[in-house]
Amino acid sequence: MARLVTDYLEATAKKYPNKPAFVDEHSVLTFCELRDSAKRIATSLIKAGLFKKPIAVALGQSVQAVVAFLGAAYAGCFYTPLDTDMPESRIRKILETLEPGAVITNTAYSEKMASAFNEQKHIWIYDDIVQQKPDEKVVDNIQKRLIDTDVLYVLFTSGSTGTPKGVIIGHRSVIDYIDWVEETFHLDSGSVLGNQAPFYFDNSVLDIYSTLKNGATTYIIPRKCFAFPIRLLEYVRDKKINTVFWVPSVLTQIANYDLLDECEIDCLHTVLFAGEVMPTRQLNMWRKRLSNALFANLYGPTEITVDCTYYVVNRALIDAEPVPIGIPCRNSDILVLNEKDELVHSDEKGELCVRGTSLAYGYYKNPEKTAEVFVQNPLNPYYPEKIYRTGDIVHYNERGELIYDGRKDFQIKHLGHRIELGEIETAAASLPPVKMACCLFDAAKDQIILCYVGDIAAKELREKLMSLVPEYMVPKRYEQLDLMPLNLNGKMDRVKLKEMLVKS
Repeated sequence: MARLVTDYLEATAKKYPNKPAFVDEHSVLTFCELRDSAKRIATSLIKAGLFKKPIAVALGQSVQAVVAFLGAAYAGCFYTPLDTDMPESRIRKILETLEPGAVITNTAYSEKMASAFNEQKHIWIYDDIVQQKPDEKVVDNIQKRLIDTDVLYVLFTSGSTGTPKGVIIGHRSVIDYIDWVEETFHLDSGSVLGNQAPFYFDNSVLDIYSTLKNGATTYIIPRKCFAFPIRLLEYVRDKKINTVFWVPSVLTQIANYDLLDECEIDCLHTVLFAGEVMPTRQLNMWRKRLSNALFANLYGPTEITVDCTYYVVNRALIDAEPVPIGIPCRNSDILVLNEKDELVHSDEKGELCVRGTSLAYGYYKNPEKTAEVFVQNPLNPYYPEKIYRTGDIVHYNERGELIYDGRKDFQIKHLGHRIELGEIETAAASLPPVKMACCLFDAAKDQIILCYVGDIAAKELREKLMSLVPEYMVPKRYEQLDLMPLNLNGKMDRVKLKEMLVKS
């Protein structure tokens, strides 16, 4: 078993030295070239005296970004991908928290990084440092000093206070996750992955490190393809991509545009999705088109290293039935706790909590927030054991599969009832005219708002929902949209919708 993620690259570069590892619009890098370039970056960092320091990477969705991540890992540092399109003010907040030893960027983004980061002497241009002659001995000495619990990356997620939270993940957690992915979904050197997830989004961890472990090839799909679904399918066809791990919104849009029969995509045999609820009706469209493919719903917040549960879709699901999030991943344990911190019984709803190797170390320089959600296991009074409280509400169905009901903060009290907005969204999305659905709650007016994309009048939609959910859950207000706003991760942008429709 690998000790560090760089062990993956060492082994694969020896086995498949000239095989393409990562491909983007502008470049192709073989495993041997990837290893060499990463050690050049590492040598530069080590000679600058950086060890166990954060390294920010602002190189967009590119092969060079992967090189920089691995360069940081070889140097015994840890990396943070920056979204180069995010507002400068948010970049500044992240860098103020992180205080990186270096920001690796390129000429296209250097001015923005310089404006956001006071320590301009620490802004390094990728093309310059990758010219450094690699010093194998120096890098090897650093690698010998590292252990599997050392930090690999810090990913920043949104924070309720407006300050991003940096989630700290170690090598061991990623290795444990990637070994499970390989075993469960049979990835190997013949796997060709199509990367959708931005590198600052944890879904990309599967793409990057599965490629390194298995000697697979990952195509970093150009962002413009996702704006034109038929182009996206053509890209999958032309590159013979056989494995994807995408957010449901991408899959849903393709199904909604009725494009699945417009392009030959039989090369695609493994379709994984995570990050938000997958509407069952659109999933069924995909399953009908790719009847021999494996489809799996993966679930997990960034704080538990990508995923902690999964559901391989191996039975018929009716359109109005939610897609289960399934069962725990290997070496993860799921505790569903009620408000008394007791395990739920039968179909009782509770908060999904996780224990195991997958847990993050907490939030970077934020012990208060860490203490709120990384807590002592209330079922274990005998010795220290942390669990992570996800804030997600779930229940077990009659098959013993976990069903996602919604966020704790999406749970509302309306007309005397506790309501999960996700349940209403699932019901609305099951109706054929509805292409996408998102529920909001206007607390000031005590009304549920349903935002939807689809060719159906609000009155008719309301009547149909009356047959799917209790009357007290039927939304009072309906907002028909031409397009559902999506955030940079490709998920429905609930924050933007709330700004548009709910007056504070």
